[in-house]
Amino acid sequence: MSKPIAVVTGASKGIGRAIALRLAADYDVVALARSKELLDALVRDIEARGGVCRARVADVADPAAVDAALAGMDAHVLVNNAGIGTMKPFVELTRDEWRRMVDVNFNALYDVTRAVLPAMIARRSGHVVVIGSISGRSAFVGGSCYAATKHAVMGFTECLMLEVRDAGVKVSVVNPGSVATGFSGGTDQAWKLSPADVADAVAAVLATPPTVLMHRVEIRTLTPKK
Repeated sequence: MSKPIAVVTGASKGIGRAIALRLAADYDVVALARSKELLDALVRDIEARGGVCRARVADVADPAAVDAALAGMDAHVLVNNAGIGTMKPFVELTRDEWRRMVDVNFNALYDVTRAVLPAMIARRSGHVVVIGSISGRSAFVGGSCYAATKHAVMGFTECLMLEVRDAGVKVSVVNPGSVATGFSGGTDQAWKLSPADVADAVAAVLATPPTVLMHRVEIRTLTPKK
């Protein structure tokens, strides 16, 4: 790979796919997701635009799979995007649903970030971006677990930022509102942000000068819900 490397998790669809496509102009992309078919389609799309993308089929909730996918990776950028949400009343939420959300949305941050952060610290440069949510500072009915994981993301990113900034490594969190993807569901999605809107926000965070850190960004639609 000739350009700096950007690792993007959950890159096969939605926001992650848009981020991978957006960053491919300036970075060689390493795309992680569970679906080989969708990752292969992403690789073709990026290559058709003159970019480079390597697919890594892995479940971010599986520490061994993450280690295998990112072993020896010298990434300049990491975008922790992978996430899931099961929105239902707490008393209807199964333990498996709860554990899966915690594993993907929060626990995976340990394994993925731990795999690439030491090289950034050694190089004294790098940028870790986490895709959070406005749910990370608010609450809603049916979000007892999902919102809790996003609150945890906020604590994780701020603590990590304070730990590694003296080593020249930036840590940022991008918190979108409603985005028109299969994740959020619903039939009327015209009023929501697009995945490309979120990808543009990530690119703006990464484009800050070396001495500037844009740590927390909230992005919302200006179109009211009808």
